[in-house]
Amino acid sequence: MNINKDTQLCMSLSGRPGNFGTRFQNFLYQELDLNFIYKAFTTQDIRSAIAGIRSLGIRGCAISMPFKEACMEYLDEIDLSAQGIKSVNTIVNNNGCLKGYNTDYTAIYQLLKSNEISPSNRFAILGSGGMAKAVVCALKDLGFQNGLIIARNKKSGSELAHQYGYSWQPILGENYRDVLINVTPIGMAGGVEAEDLSFSVPAIEAAKFIFDVVAIPTETPLIQKARASGKTAISGAEIIILQAVEQFVLYTGIRPSLELTNRAAAFARHLPSQ
Repeated sequence: MNINKDTQLCMSLSGRPGNFGTRFQNFLYQELDLNFIYKAFTTQDIRSAIAGIRSLGIRGCAISMPFKEACMEYLDEIDLSAQGIKSVNTIVNNNGCLKGYNTDYTAIYQLLKSNEISPSNRFAILGSGGMAKAVVCALKDLGFQNGLIIARNKKSGSELAHQYGYSWQPILGENYRDVLINVTPIGMAGGVEAEDLSFSVPAIEAAKFIFDVVAIPTETPLIQKARASGKTAISGAEIIILQAVEQFVLYTGIRPSLELTNRAAAFARHLPSQ
């Protein structure tokens, strides 16, 4: 692709930028002959970063931790997908009007439904940030009644639990559940807890389903342990593909085929050697 004055820029903002989204989106742009380019960034000044999206005419921006909630006050409009959970993971710029969406919710809803996890199962979710809100909202919309929010932050944990009619406590302890969901950075490559399990071994062995939103590595310690224990496991790598496709559609107005999406995901996962 030849970059020129008409090339549209899309970007991401994350506390710890990765390569998956950049490679995924750019692969699709090239395959579909679109005059777009995608680049990952981080920032210490979210207000100025959002102002830059507006003033420079950047077409779209993926938002990751820790900016999903902080960015909202600087946007002009919030889509229904993000209003209820008060968390944005995608910004679309329409001629200077910035609209926030949440494609995490869409991806999570689809995965929970496609894996046929019955709402009668009791769940515990570790974490209470922006992604946790998307997961809890999807669970509620799917009819899950018995839920437990595990968060050391009493304010955010109890508020999230109260909003959706679930319970909160600071640690899981021996209150084992059928579905365990990690929405913290535990197990994320490059982090201080990259080798750690987000739930105890007894809790994992007592569960039926394990869900980890961490996308890198493809198989976190939690997912590895779940598979070794014969549990149904949903990985963050599955979420990142589904939500990235929805972002691509919002930016370009084009929905890639499943075959092309799978090729883009395979390309994005296999980084070139350094």
